[in-house]
Amino acid sequence: MKINIGIEDDDRKAIAHGLATLLADTYTLYLKTHNYHWNVTGPMFQTLHVLFETQYTELALAVDLIAERIRALGEFAPGSYKEFAKLTSIKEADGIPNAQEMIKDLVKGQEALAKTARSIVPVADKASDEPTLDLLTQRMQVHEKNAWMLRSLLG
Repeated sequence: MKINIGIEDDDRKAIAHGLATLLADTYTLYLKTHNYHWNVTGPMFQTLHVLFETQYTELALAVDLIAERIRALGEFAPGSYKEFAKLTSIKEADGIPNAQEMIKDLVKGQEALAKTARSIVPVADKASDEPTLDLLTQRMQVHEKNAWMLRSLLG
C-alpha cells in the first residue's frame, strides 16, 4: 500500500537512508561502549563502569526509536552486523585500550553521532518531517552532552 503521510517518496527514502546511517553509528557505539564497560580498569574503574553503563543503556533504547522511525517512513531498518559495518562511520577498537583512551574514543563516537544526526536535518527540514527533526534534535542533545561529560573526565 502506498504511504501517504505528506512526505514525497524520494524525501522519505533519503531521510530513511540517513536514519539507517544513524542507526548503524548508534549500534556500533553501543557495542563499543558496552565493551569498554566490561573491560575498563584502573583507578577510575567504578566511575567509568557506571558512566559507560548509563551511556550504553541510553544507546540501546535509541536504536529502537531510530529503527521504528525508519519503518514509519516505509523503509526497512538495517539489522545485521554486516549492514551496520557498511553504513557506520565509527571504527571498532583494536584490543582493549586503557581508560583514558577509552574515554577519548567514546568522545569521538559521541561527536560522530551528533554529526551524523545533524547531517540528516536539512533533508528532513526540507520535507517538513517534524517527527524526524524532533528525533534528530533529541539525539544531538544527548550526544553533545555525553561528549562533554566524557571530555570533562580528561581534564
